[in-house]
Amino acid sequence: MQVDAPEQAAAGFRIRPRKSRRLPWSIFAASVVLAVATMAWLRSMPERVDAIVVARRDVSQTLILTGRVRPLARPRIGSNVAGTIRDVSVQEGQHVDRGQLLLRLDDAPQQAALGQARAALATAQGNAQANVAVAELAAEAARRDAERARALYAGGAISLRDREVAERLAAKTAAEVEAAVARGGNTARPALAEVARARSAVEAAEAQLALTQVRAAAPATVLLRKVEPGDAVLPGQVLLELALDGATELVAFTREENLAGLAVGANAVASSDAFPDSTFTATVSRVAPVVDPTQGTVEVRFAVPQPPDYLRADMTISVNVETARRLAVLVVPSGRIGEIGSGSPWVVLARDGRAVRQPVQVGARGERDVEILAGVTEADRVLPVTTRPGRRVKLVVP
Repeated sequence: MQVDAPEQAAAGFRIRPRKSRRLPWSIFAASVVLAVATMAWLRSMPERVDAIVVARRDVSQTLILTGRVRPLARPRIGSNVAGTIRDVSVQEGQHVDRGQLLLRLDDAPQQAALGQARAALATAQGNAQANVAVAELAAEAARRDAERARALYAGGAISLRDREVAERLAAKTAAEVEAAVARGGNTARPALAEVARARSAVEAAEAQLALTQVRAAAPATVLLRKVEPGDAVLPGQVLLELALDGATELVAFTREENLAGLAVGANAVASSDAFPDSTFTATVSRVAPVVDPTQGTVEVRFAVPQPPDYLRADMTISVNVETARRLAVLVVPSGRIGEIGSGSPWVVLARDGRAVRQPVQVGARGERDVEILAGVTEADRVLPVTTRPGRRVKLVVP
């Protein structure tokens, strides 16, 4: 049964007012003040930061390029005549000397042609020899006629004119025989021309036979073998690919904006992707005089004075080129320079117990350190770039 308030009072009940659970405004304000004071106190405490002392050290600026091993020359070997491969004398990776036989084509047609040419030459020379014999008989007859004419002239049987005619004929035939012997045994021009044509045909057949044998023009290493015995080949077809012996070169490409730091003679350190733990020295030997307009790149070649044995043609190579070296200059670790790639780099320094952002001018950039041309002095303390300028700091110097 519900009892009304007056009835409760009449019945002797005492009504107590409900207590409020809200904090007084004074307590809330005090809490806010305390929090603000705490934050101000924390901010007033110096932040412990690692500081690096600016010092003088040598710094080397390098440019990292990717390139390949380039052989001195890479001729592609073919045949000047069509035919069938008879045998191949070399394998890939084999070293060959100058004049060494690489492969041979079936030479039966060329051998037959050479035999015919030699037979024709022998026939022409035989005909020439026969003509010489006839000429010698004629000269001997003319000589005897001249002796007889001299005897008849001495006896008064013939005139002086008849004797001189006989003597001139003997001298003429003798001179013709001597000339024929000097020209290779031919007294008649048609016979001489026939011998010359036959000799030229022999030389041409010998040259065609020689073309069936492909030999190395210089010491080299066989890179590719593209034919096997029995293959039919045509003139101009690539049969073998060689790499001539010579100085090992590396070739790489860099963007044109890096040209200012590249110079012939610059030192470099290279390594291959296949053997990353092994490095070898190289030197810039050539910087191309033109820029590729389609790529905006420049070809750079490197000489390798002592190439390692594992280098192979077209092997991928990484090259670190030294583009600048500075001795005993002020340096700061690259990680302590803000916006280093922009035109306005800066560092954070400790000045009078507070962090201060200081613009700097950078020079050569090494793998770890960067040369500072202006903005800091020796013994300055450089703070991490994340340190807020104006903050009180307590330095921790390693």
